[in-house]
Amino acid sequence: MSQGTPPALSDPSEPDAPPPAGWARRRSPAPAPESANELAQERTDLATDRTLMAADRSLMAWIRTALSMISFGFTIYKVLQGLEATGRVLGHPNTPRTVGLFLTTMGTGAMVFGTIEYWTHLQSLRSYRDYPLWRPSFVIALLMSAVGVLLFFAITFELL
Repeated sequence: MSQGTPPALSDPSEPDAPPPAGWARRRSPAPAPESANELAQERTDLATDRTLMAADRSLMAWIRTALSMISFGFTIYKVLQGLEATGRVLGHPNTPRTVGLFLTTMGTGAMVFGTIEYWTHLQSLRSYRDYPLWRPSFVIALLMSAVGVLLFFAITFELL
């Protein structure tokens, strides 16, 4: 084959025939463009979804922080209580309880405030688009708040 002759073309009626080298496939016609209102609504929906996901991430950060504080407070309480039981007094007799209560209270407060903040964000986003209230991160936050309150009372009344 010389350089001036084009490659042989396959029969276009054959659907399985590959296109010749150097030829682009025919594309289906482009869909009709959406109206400005449809595009604006789609962008608003996507922005609302991104904002909701950001609120979920923020709530999960509150949960991590609160869980760390609650568990650290409870651990400190038990460690200092164990040291006190062995006869090593580290200061005031109520020190383990005070430290445990402080950190557990701070963690529970952080969890409650983070949950309230999430709830207000979710309520404001529901004016743009309907979202279910019982999202997984919200359920976890409520459970963590309940655990924090239970640990607070357990340390306060020395139940554990």
